[in-house]
Amino acid sequence: MKLIIISGLSGSGKSIALHVLEDLGYYCIDNLPIGMLPALADQLFDHQNGRQTNFAVGIDARNLTRELTYFPTILKHLKQRDLHTEVFFLKADNATLLKRFSETRRRHPLSNDEVPLREAIIKEQVLLENIAGTADLIIDTSQTNIHQLRDLIRHRVTGSEHAGLSILFESFGYKHGIPVNADFVFDIRCIPNPHWVPELRALTGHDQEVIDYLEQHSDVINMFEDIRRLLETWIPCFEADNRSYITVAIGCTGGQHRSVYMAEKLGHYFQQHREGVITRHRELA
Repeated sequence: MKLIIISGLSGSGKSIALHVLEDLGYYCIDNLPIGMLPALADQLFDHQNGRQTNFAVGIDARNLTRELTYFPTILKHLKQRDLHTEVFFLKADNATLLKRFSETRRRHPLSNDEVPLREAIIKEQVLLENIAGTADLIIDTSQTNIHQLRDLIRHRVTGSEHAGLSILFESFGYKHGIPVNADFVFDIRCIPNPHWVPELRALTGHDQEVIDYLEQHSDVINMFEDIRRLLETWIPCFEADNRSYITVAIGCTGGQHRSVYMAEKLGHYFQQHREGVITRHRELA
């Protein structure tokens, strides 16, 4: 039995995450008061009858401030009962949230005639600090559309079903910003750039022509080997610390050639040696 708690900022995609979990067979409850989590855990244990049902609960800032403050204590209580509990926290930058609420014409749950949208967003961030601080996985959706978020949640959840560490290799372009939820960030802009080869410019790191071009350079092979050795050295330390998720971000200038190639090569290597390894290309989706 597994319990996933979905929380985060309004407009960041919490409802989408719950819908994905529902599609994956989780029994989902949205907007549950935090104070009811222990009672829910009691019910789950009392009525399992040998079934391995997974549950997901949505929690947001509409909870009482006192209960939001006590969330880490309640979470610790759940985990002490051997209930496999994980917290997913979704966020986005303020400009993105403002744009999303403007486009959808939705009302922020904390805004009213006296509290404008911008202040409501900042207030919500403060209220949810205690939940964000306990998160096993933080997902920044600022540059993620609905379909990308669905795929990311699905891959993260199914990739962790082996009960070990889930590793995401994510390529990105520096000109679009560094993924804020990354645990490791590797800058590979120093290796040869296929963008400057006219016949390769329109291709990506998936294409064999780009792969062949990159692998003829010793710097590219050395970069791969250095990153591989570092990760093989330190990933066991994350596992020993009971981490459930790690994001390894690989960045080049545009996120089209070099970082895609390197993320794919690293992902393929680690997939041969462990379960729960997935690859994502932020700028190609």
